[in-house]
Amino acid sequence: MSQLERRLGQSIPLACQDWTNTKAAYRFLSNPRVNEGPILAGHFQATRDRFAAADGPILILHDTTEFTYYRESAQSLGVLHKGFKSWGQERYVVRGILMHSSLAVTTEGLPLGLTAIKFWSRSKFKGTNALKRSVNPTRVPIEEKESIRWLENLEHSTELLGDPERCVHIGDRESDIYELFCAAERSKTKFLLRTCVDRLAGEGKHTISAAMKGAKVKATCRVDIRDPKGTVTEATVEVRYERLQIQPPIGKQKKYPCLALTVIHAQERTKPRGREKIDWKLITNLPIRSRKDALEKLSWYAMRWKIETFHKILKSGCKAEASKLRAAERIVNLIAVFCILSWHIFWMTMMNRVAPAAPPGVALTSIETCVLDLLIQDRASGKTRPATLGSYLTKIARLGGYLARAKDPPPGNAVMWRGMSRLTDIELGFVMGTQLVGN
Repeated sequence: MSQLERRLGQSIPLACQDWTNTKAAYRFLSNPRVNEGPILAGHFQATRDRFAAADGPILILHDTTEFTYYRESAQSLGVLHKGFKSWGQERYVVRGILMHSSLAVTTEGLPLGLTAIKFWSRSKFKGTNALKRSVNPTRVPIEEKESIRWLENLEHSTELLGDPERCVHIGDRESDIYELFCAAERSKTKFLLRTCVDRLAGEGKHTISAAMKGAKVKATCRVDIRDPKGTVTEATVEVRYERLQIQPPIGKQKKYPCLALTVIHAQERTKPRGREKIDWKLITNLPIRSRKDALEKLSWYAMRWKIETFHKILKSGCKAEASKLRAAERIVNLIAVFCILSWHIFWMTMMNRVAPAAPPGVALTSIETCVLDLLIQDRASGKTRPATLGSYLTKIARLGGYLARAKDPPPGNAVMWRGMSRLTDIELGFVMGTQLVGN
């Protein structure tokens, strides 16, 4: 792991530097006794410790991503989807691995670590629309669907952290699963999900959307929205919320009970130019008694994009999809290692924003701080200020190309991973130099 961190995004031979270490890495990844469970066990325990040390509610972000691999022969990898050259004519099959991950973050956005990971692949890809023509998906037991991953990760995360009342599980529209609502109730934990299904409400004679049409606007807020061209504009959103009795799917009403949940509907007043209209429908078992509570829950859901950032670091920083390994089991083990490295980069980036005044020893060794002081001098100022973690993390970002001008935003993940890679090379030269010529 330390070798891969020093050469983040590079191939295993380049990271290991010689054939002996490279062969050892390949043997480790292909060992049948090794899988993602033992690799991530220590990280999960560390996440639990950081969770216990933090205060207040913790958001557990859930999302699925896929890793695509283009091989001349990729039969050992599962099917992700199919592409077509023309209507009805199959052109190619895209193969790879799917990963469903759960990331714990504070309400300020600091990632505490992963709480659950599930990898899988498909032997055959079944188109959703074609499947719906032959079977009603709501009547298929959840245990027979890929959607079971949402329940498994929720239960694993809740059990790992050991304090279900503090956990708030957050997911996108794919997580709108009634069985997931019931699983959260059984685990005595909380959820905040974006809904896409217009479920039956009340006594079953009307739907959620019909009930929300009569709800009054209880709050108005302004949010910053980025359009497809990257331009940030301000939007005014009307917020409605209502406590409703939600009915289970018709085919499963004998198996699952009705639930009393709150629906939050945030909708933009008018359709803007150049982008889609904001229309968020959230469902939760969290108590919402005031306008302040509703706006707080919207801000919590807005944190969901952070797990997408984590996946981006995996693919862009660690370059998980560039691996030349052929067997799916080996790729899964490698991605499990990359997950820990990706979290570490993300954590350092957010520490610079959430807790810049923390002592440097929280994240850096004394040698690293010494090297950074020699490389980048503190800018002259009239007062002598104590060294902080934020000042050293900014120095690392400057090694990665961050300019640190007065109006620049805080450094992002890309400059942090480039800076960390450079720092480890320089640190190695620094240590070797002191051994050769002395202190």
